[in-house]
Amino acid sequence: MNIQFREFNPFDLWIWLEFETTPSPMEQQYIEEAFDSWYYLGKLGGFNAENLRVSDAGVDISYMEYDRGISEETLMAPMHNMSDFEYLGTWGRCWIDLGTSDLIAIDVLINALTQLSKEFVQIQTLIFGGENEDWAIDGSHRSMFSEP
Repeated sequence: MNIQFREFNPFDLWIWLEFETTPSPMEQQYIEEAFDSWYYLGKLGGFNAENLRVSDAGVDISYMEYDRGISEETLMAPMHNMSDFEYLGTWGRCWIDLGTSDLIAIDVLINALTQLSKEFVQIQTLIFGGENEDWAIDGSHRSMFSEP
C-alpha cells in the first residue's frame, strides 16, 4: 500500500483510498467499519498524545501504578466530525475533522488499513489531504457529516 500526504488541514481533511478493483459490498463494509471504529475512538478522545503514560513507561509495565488524576488534568483531544464513506469506481473517500486529536490518530489508521489491505481488501494507495482530479469536492461534506 502506497501512502501519500498532500495539503494537510486537520480540520478539513479528505482521506482517499484507491483500490486495485472496485470494492465489493463486503469489502466496503470492512473499510467503513475500520473508519467508523477509528472515528469512535477519536470522538472519545482516544488519540491524546499528552496521555500516553503506559506507552511512555516502557516495556515492563508489571505492577505499574496508573494515576487517574494526571489523566483528568490533560486537555481533551476529541475528533469532531466525519462524513459517510463514498465510492466512485476504484476510489473511496471520507472527510474528517480531526478536531484536537493528535496525529497519533493518523498512525493508528495507517496501521489498521495496512493490515486490512493484507487480509481483506487490496488498497493500492492511501492519500491524506488534497483533492482527486477525477472526483471533485463540492464543499457539502461539512453539512452532511454523520454524528454517531
